[in-house]
Amino acid sequence: MPRFFIASILAVISLAVCASATAQDYPTRPVRLIIPLGAGGGGDVFTRALADELSKALRQPVVVENRPGGALNTGTRACAESAPDGYTICVLSSEPMVYNRFAFKSLPFDPEKDFEPISVLFFNTLALVTNRSLEVRTIPELVALSKARPGTLSYGTFSFPLAHFMEKLKQETGADIVRIPFRSGNEVVNAVLSGSTPVAILALSNMVPQLQSGRMTGLAVTSKTRSPLFPDIPTLAEVRGESYPATWFGLFAPAGTPKPIIARLAQEVARIVDDRDFRQRMYIDRAVEPSEVRLEEFARFIRDERVTAERMVRESGLQPK
Repeated sequence: MPRFFIASILAVISLAVCASATAQDYPTRPVRLIIPLGAGGGGDVFTRALADELSKALRQPVVVENRPGGALNTGTRACAESAPDGYTICVLSSEPMVYNRFAFKSLPFDPEKDFEPISVLFFNTLALVTNRSLEVRTIPELVALSKARPGTLSYGTFSFPLAHFMEKLKQETGADIVRIPFRSGNEVVNAVLSGSTPVAILALSNMVPQLQSGRMTGLAVTSKTRSPLFPDIPTLAEVRGESYPATWFGLFAPAGTPKPIIARLAQEVARIVDDRDFRQRMYIDRAVEPSEVRLEEFARFIRDERVTAERMVRESGLQPK
């Protein structure tokens, strides 16, 4: 048998043994978990709860690192540029992974090639809300108020589809509401409550206490059916005859992270999100939808989402900036 053939066989065996050992030994030191949002918002709260459970499962600290800024591109780039060794993982949303490639002329990362999809963590039900002081309860009332008070109203959102909805609403009705950028859902909530940015389209998980107490008024939700927590708030389909893709958050790793480590993480996440207590605390009580989309299915899901995003951006006439 030729020596090069023997060497090739030995190399393959060696790689298989190393991969197995990598998965078996992993992790041997703390794991960093990047999220490209500021602290306090719905995505951050979920990420920290997930990190706590992963720390127990992996028997190593899982340390959350907030890297906000740049329309979520700053933290996403930090994830892409990290060593693919399993010691950096990332919670990223549909914005940088699907929509930003169509909203920007260039990105500091390749959303298709720079990441290993692990698991969809949750889908967000979003709501169009206002500060109660505006005294509006419907979208037509909000439009009328914005016309009566030109140049005074603003809104915040992280969702491109819902920003698209607002810009389309402005074009169709002449509403005068300006979009303001924010670094976290917590910042948006505070801005709505203070009245500095009195309108928002944000995940319900950020606003459950504020809506329950009446400090915010819900005008519409993006889900197919009304939220069980807020059955009085109509869906966008009911009030406008329109529906928009759900936003989501998923767990990723830098491209090239060993497959056995990716599989181990997917397995641990599946166990965590299926836990009855975790599901009650992080899904039911916070009005977010769980998901069972993982690994190869997640990769296919993202590809389909990009097709929808490209069509939506093309129809909107948005010019990349």
